[in-house]
Amino acid sequence: MGDTVQTLAYGSWPSPIDAALAAAHDGHPDFVGFVGDEAWWTEPRPSEGGRRTLVRRLADGTEESVLPAPWNVRSRVMEYGGQPWTGAVGEDGPLVVFVNFADQRLYVYEPADPGSGPRPLTPVSSVGGGLRWVDPQVRVELGEVWCVLEEFTGDGPSDVRRLVAAVPLDGSAAEDRTAVRELTDDRHRFVTGPRISPDGRRAAWLAWDHPRMPWDGTELLVAEIGSDGSLGEPRTVAGGPDEAIAQVDWGRDGSLLYSSDRTGWWNLYRASGDGTDGDGTAGEPPFLLCNREQEFGGPLWTVGRRWFAPLDSGLIAVVHGRGATALGILDPESGEVVDAAGPWSEYAPTLAVDGSRVVTVAASPRSAYEVVELDARTGRARVVGARHNDPVDPSYYPEPQIRTFSGPAGREIHAHVYPPHHPGHVAPGDVLPPYVVWAHGGPTGRSPLVLDLQIAYFTSRGIGVAEVNYGGSTGYGREYRNRLREQWGVVDVEDCAAVALALAEEGTADRDRLAVRGGSAGGWTAASSLVATDVYACGTILYPVLDLVGWGVGETHDFESQYLEGLIGPRAEVPARYAERSPTEHADKVTAPFLLLQGLDDVICPPAQCERFLARLEEQARSVPHAYITFEGEGHGFRRTETMVRALEAELSLYAQVFGLKPPGVPALELVK
Repeated sequence: MGDTVQTLAYGSWPSPIDAALAAAHDGHPDFVGFVGDEAWWTEPRPSEGGRRTLVRRLADGTEESVLPAPWNVRSRVMEYGGQPWTGAVGEDGPLVVFVNFADQRLYVYEPADPGSGPRPLTPVSSVGGGLRWVDPQVRVELGEVWCVLEEFTGDGPSDVRRLVAAVPLDGSAAEDRTAVRELTDDRHRFVTGPRISPDGRRAAWLAWDHPRMPWDGTELLVAEIGSDGSLGEPRTVAGGPDEAIAQVDWGRDGSLLYSSDRTGWWNLYRASGDGTDGDGTAGEPPFLLCNREQEFGGPLWTVGRRWFAPLDSGLIAVVHGRGATALGILDPESGEVVDAAGPWSEYAPTLAVDGSRVVTVAASPRSAYEVVELDARTGRARVVGARHNDPVDPSYYPEPQIRTFSGPAGREIHAHVYPPHHPGHVAPGDVLPPYVVWAHGGPTGRSPLVLDLQIAYFTSRGIGVAEVNYGGSTGYGREYRNRLREQWGVVDVEDCAAVALALAEEGTADRDRLAVRGGSAGGWTAASSLVATDVYACGTILYPVLDLVGWGVGETHDFESQYLEGLIGPRAEVPARYAERSPTEHADKVTAPFLLLQGLDDVICPPAQCERFLARLEEQARSVPHAYITFEGEGHGFRRTETMVRALEAELSLYAQVFGLKPPGVPALELVK
């Protein structure tokens, strides 16, 4: 823009990316599948109460939203949910089965007869959290849908059983729980949905138990399917306490395919259909298809994730990578992978195949997530749904840098750095910009390198952002992931601080204007950072864990109720460590202003965590400027437009007040002491 560039202080640049625009583009398409030869997927609707709808791509290339409000296609199994729908072609045409969020019932819907609307397949239970379903698969030949059932047996969060079940498609179970066939017992605490062999004679699924999380250790189970549709006694054919299998499926030749991290990386293996090696020899190890220091799998935070999908040709579509991910076609005989060309740098773990067609969801630093189809025969990829359209001039988008920093003891820390960026403004040359360190959730998660308008909301105003994939993050192998074992609140805090200080020392960021922010486990890291370090001038803490003593004992959901056994240490052996690490126990050490944001319907990190922390702060007579904002109708993670707008504007106002910035048009956040 040459002569039109103006000099203004960091944080005061006017930006067309306001909070409403960022909120409108939050979330992304997910859970792709085929119904006949049509590609279908789910999409968020932030302006419609944060619901998710089903979308189909019609033969003429147009998109159609299948279910109007208030239908919300989302499961609550293990609270994080998973694959919430499936489709098939029956005698009367296409049909879809989906989970409705409000009542967690399974419904069947026939698009050819929209006037009839969805019909319930499962009943409502008044016990505890009720009956929940996830990862459905239609078995047309049996007139059933097979899926995971989560059934609460009492009012407590851990009064629950999970198993593989078959639900009749005729609706006979809609009022009668006994019409649901239980295909397995509940000997395992957690299970995924079964994958059926091409000949229909075997089923394979994953299972694990407390205190392990699925990225610690899982078992791969195989069972025979009887002529009546029953499952025989399952056999464990792979996995164990120290081997995490992320996904299982069947090759078109009846071989068993699975992603295991036994090498330290999630790589693909092939065994015979009964779980022996590729040649059918019992006791021999399975065949490693592609030995790379890359991940062909990931953490099962949600049930039904797919990093690979077998094709009719015998080739395998794979999402793989180290840090960033790619979509490729793997030849299992040679071990070679040919990646799809295109602008995308990140692929979501959702895949569906139809013949040689592969559908997934992908994004890049210049484009949000969109539905992409790859032709495995030609290698050509194209956008087929949720196409990214620039809502503003893309010159306002941040320009990320992929960085590796050195942490304590010289350990590597991976991060994405987004410097302040504006096409029409620069700051005075003798001033360094403020920076906010973002800690992702999980903590077994990873910050993807994609266009995020919430990041652009800050960078386009003159505030830098650094996303830190601290030790414990996935995408860099098991050793990197295991750095956080018994070190939560230590390694994550150290790694974030190391990145922040390195940016200051190299002259990228203003040492006196550093902030930290994060949600969920990232909220824990943000709060712990304010307690344990003097690196940050302020912090934003969203729906956090703050009190370990209470959180792991009846104050969170069943899935993560024993997560702390690995992150902190066995409670029976190191009980004092739970209090030592908790920000709530050290509220007197907080000196930096902070913003606390919390959904009132959050059962994963409930409001009690925030309330206890604030009460302890008051007990200590600490006069720390802060704000606490709660949101009715929001759970773990914000999904509604109005919530996200207020949260973003409040966060920016916090930085403005602490850093001495003057962003135009942002409501002032009232900080109390």
